[in-house]
Amino acid sequence: MKQIYLDYNATTPIDKKVADTMRPFLDEYFGNPSSVHEYGIKTKLAVEKSRQQIADLIGCEPSEIVFTSGGTESNNFAIKGIALANKHKGNHIITSAVEHPAVFEVCNYLAKNGFEITFVGVDEFGIVDVKEIAAAIRPETILITIMHANNEVGSIQPVSEITRLSKKHGIIFHSDAAQSVGKIPVNVQEMGIDLLSIAGHKLYAPKGIGALFIKNGVQLEKLIHGADHEQNLRAGTENVLEIVGLGKACEIAALDLKKNHNHYQKTRDYLHRLLKEALPEIKLNGHPEKRLPNTLSISFPRVEANTLISRLEGVAASAGAACHAESIDVSAVLEAMLIPLDYAMGTIRFSTGRRTNMQDIKKAAEEIIETVKSLMPKSSEPKQSASNQKEIKLTHYTHGLGCACKIRPQYLEEVLQKLNPLISPNVLVGTETSDDATVYKLSGELAIVQTLDFFTPIVDDPYDFGAIAAANALSDIYAMGAKPLFALNIVGFPEDALPMHVLEEILKGAQDKAAEAGIGILGGHTIEDPEPKYGMVVSGSVHPDKIVKNNGAKPDDVLVLTKPLGTGILSTAIKRGLVDEDLKKEVSKLMATLNKIAAEQMLKYDVHACTDVTGFGLLGHLKEMSSGSNCNVILHFDKIPFLREVKNLATAGIVPGGTFNNLDFVKAFVDFKKHPRTNQLLLSDAQTSGGLLVAMRASDAKNYLNDLHENGITDACVIGEFTEKGKGKITIL
Repeated sequence: MKQIYLDYNATTPIDKKVADTMRPFLDEYFGNPSSVHEYGIKTKLAVEKSRQQIADLIGCEPSEIVFTSGGTESNNFAIKGIALANKHKGNHIITSAVEHPAVFEVCNYLAKNGFEITFVGVDEFGIVDVKEIAAAIRPETILITIMHANNEVGSIQPVSEITRLSKKHGIIFHSDAAQSVGKIPVNVQEMGIDLLSIAGHKLYAPKGIGALFIKNGVQLEKLIHGADHEQNLRAGTENVLEIVGLGKACEIAALDLKKNHNHYQKTRDYLHRLLKEALPEIKLNGHPEKRLPNTLSISFPRVEANTLISRLEGVAASAGAACHAESIDVSAVLEAMLIPLDYAMGTIRFSTGRRTNMQDIKKAAEEIIETVKSLMPKSSEPKQSASNQKEIKLTHYTHGLGCACKIRPQYLEEVLQKLNPLISPNVLVGTETSDDATVYKLSGELAIVQTLDFFTPIVDDPYDFGAIAAANALSDIYAMGAKPLFALNIVGFPEDALPMHVLEEILKGAQDKAAEAGIGILGGHTIEDPEPKYGMVVSGSVHPDKIVKNNGAKPDDVLVLTKPLGTGILSTAIKRGLVDEDLKKEVSKLMATLNKIAAEQMLKYDVHACTDVTGFGLLGHLKEMSSGSNCNVILHFDKIPFLREVKNLATAGIVPGGTFNNLDFVKAFVDFKKHPRTNQLLLSDAQTSGGLLVAMRASDAKNYLNDLHENGITDACVIGEFTEKGKGKITIL
């Protein structure tokens, strides 16, 4: 089903007239604008025509337009350019607490390099107080940078008032107008702006093209050096194809500005009315009037935004803003506006465009209302059957994925350290270590091992989810060198949102996997929960003298990994529809594979330490092993097996939030040498039902690997070695 697109603030489609204007410069006119022959003249004229079209839209001279690669470069050029050109005058910059990352990250960078930044607050509507800006001005203030309209809530800032203030004090004023240009009138002369950023893909031009208005007389230090392109302000051969597209888009925007404004507002207000009538508790964010005509930020109380977005099969929108799509944290904008947490966590940004029609809005509203009602806490209303749903995709019913949604390890560690562990001679493994399970001695010959693991769906198929969750829970028993005996279910299930046959499939998948392990599931406990969750309590047995802990590694031990890495990244990619069917099946099969054989073969040798690689990632679990063993370790990155496509996906930024948390947790203990951040994330990726990580002598490891390979575990390999006694430092070679 084709989704109704309500995310025009994230990006717009290329207008057909824009594409038609660009096409000759893709097929025929390819000359370099710096060339003096006919081919170059043709493209040079096209570039200058586009410059004029942009100038006409915002009311400036063509000579005041410099082409960039987009809004982010324009903001960087404006802010850094002023800062570097005026550092002899001062080092103070004023901005707001609701800027786009393309502004506040630049300011944060400058703050680390000798500049002082003041972030002024906003009111409940997300609008700055000009008096607060005035109070922040110092003799050394060289720049004020305030966006024209906010990308999340649409509130329009009092730019003209701020420019009058800046002129009074002789301070340069810059505005990020990526969201406003093409939607509302923007005239830099009338507004008194010195620098203004434009992003092409926000006004129906291609991605990767933008412009910066630089008022005549304003001096910037250029950032890109080379030949004297763009009036010697921005080196590099002009991107003629996209410059032509941006120019045409600006021409169209100028001609249709009022018509489009009315259309945007009509569709936006219709959506708001339909939602408000059906869901009276919703909250509008942003100024009710001083707001972009197409932008509707709505908070749905007691509903988690990313879960709602996932459930909306027929509507494309953003949780807060597209830049926060992988985060469940409250956005900086909503935080600055002091939106109550209960509302902020359920905030969705809808933004309409030229292609949006009233029928689309009505259809979208119906699905949004139905989905929101299914997610809201139970009321006395009768339950609605979900049995008419054609296809169930479990990952659309959760904002987290599998083990990647664990509590941040540093937070969990801090809490656990405050608890007093039970002191008993019969507790052989307890909370004092970071082992996967607890072990209690029953007699001189027998100890009981028990573990609990559960998480949210990591795959869409209910049966596969149950099997993977069961394999993940059983893995903790195997990692201790124990034999599983029986299990209990632990279930959270949204009975108002999902039909009961889905729960049946989850339990069947787990039951079949438990049977493969040779045990039964003897009962359990269920609760109603807005998110489906499943796991198991598993009990096992082991001889008290044969427990395998995670803290016994010795110098000269090697480190064996039995499964490849990358399930966290791939699960995120699968949820976003970026993985082919064959790879989906491969990942599901790997996660549902028991560590039974790996554990049984391991016990034939003198194993010094073992853990399984799950939610805290390879480095998180290795850190527990190396620190607990008081032994430093070296990892060889090129020897570590990864599932196919994982490296490419990580490079593309398809990484779950839990992986970032893991990296933050371990980076103080790891020497990454010169490995880039992508490699660091790969090693920290939150795994579900990962392999065993085993420390043993090199001679034993050779035989162990032979055994594993003969039993079909072909990815198992040695990935590192323990070196000397120490604090558990990990070095990546």
